[in-house]
Amino acid sequence: MQNYADNMRDFVEKHATGLAVALVAGMSALALRRWMAGGVCRSRVRLDGKTVLITGANCGIGKETALDMANRGARVIMACRDMTKARIAADEIRQQSGNGNVLVKKLDLASLQSVRDLAKEVQENEERLDILINNAGIMFCPKWETQDGFEMQFGVNHLGHFLLTNTLLDLLKKSTPSRVVNVSSTAHEKGRIHFEDINLDKDYDPHTSYRQSKLANVLFSRELASRLKDTGVTVYSLHPGIIRTELGRHLFPTLAMWKRIVAAAVMTFVKSPWEGAQTTLHCAWTRAWQLKRPLLQAMTVPPKSRPPRPWTMLQRRGCGTSAPPWSVSLKHNTPALFSGSLTTNESYYLMGNGTA
Repeated sequence: MQNYADNMRDFVEKHATGLAVALVAGMSALALRRWMAGGVCRSRVRLDGKTVLITGANCGIGKETALDMANRGARVIMACRDMTKARIAADEIRQQSGNGNVLVKKLDLASLQSVRDLAKEVQENEERLDILINNAGIMFCPKWETQDGFEMQFGVNHLGHFLLTNTLLDLLKKSTPSRVVNVSSTAHEKGRIHFEDINLDKDYDPHTSYRQSKLANVLFSRELASRLKDTGVTVYSLHPGIIRTELGRHLFPTLAMWKRIVAAAVMTFVKSPWEGAQTTLHCAWTRAWQLKRPLLQAMTVPPKSRPPRPWTMLQRRGCGTSAPPWSVSLKHNTPALFSGSLTTNESYYLMGNGTA
């Protein structure tokens, strides 16, 4: 035993520098991982009697959000494209939460008809809708088109949710106080709306398309919040952080091998789906006065802590107005974009003429 202790002492003395570096590196890695995890919602608020609709709730942060809502007693509607995965996820949520009031509904955001069908079913069968969480999305996919001919990322990430939200507004107003939560991304800061080529047919780039769709999320949230002022329906957009989910499934196959290796190492430090869902939960049920504070990376609408960069950028591109640009710009720059795919009333909303 004495020899063992002496050998350990000799080892430590000979490798003191290396051990110190390893200790500091390990502690730094743990600190970085903890910082990357972000904040946690610790509220014990109950949602009994409330109805929550979450798009893309069969995996990732959508599933974690659905589980949290079910744990709080809410009636949870999981609106998903892949019904097989959605049913499996719903069964798991029911078992883990003990809440049998978890429903699965079909929603393909790449089809405006599917959006209309879901909205009609919800309007006919649900007495209330307290929280609408527009969570589903697609990122960095090839040049694909939706069933209605729109570029896939813009169509799924923005237009589908735009239509769903507007068609459910009456039910949300009936259920006040209610909320709309749009999951966006800080990618919007580098985005611009390509009004002259909204589908990026001339020069498609997956990153450009994704940034455009996320900017559209933020601008939609700001305009909708303005229109719904004093109605009892509040609107929030947020950046959930970098998360280990299936969202990057179209990106990794395009990377060089060395980039994949680096990315795999980096992914060990990013948020888990549970950690990534905390910002959504914070915006979904935290008291309104608490949302005015910059917690959990949540970007309330409008975000007063940063300059209105997207608005300014669009004004410089010739909007010719100091008003929120989304309603004005769609009306003047893309009137033909929605012809044939949307009804008259839906086009009215999308072009910015709808009223709260």
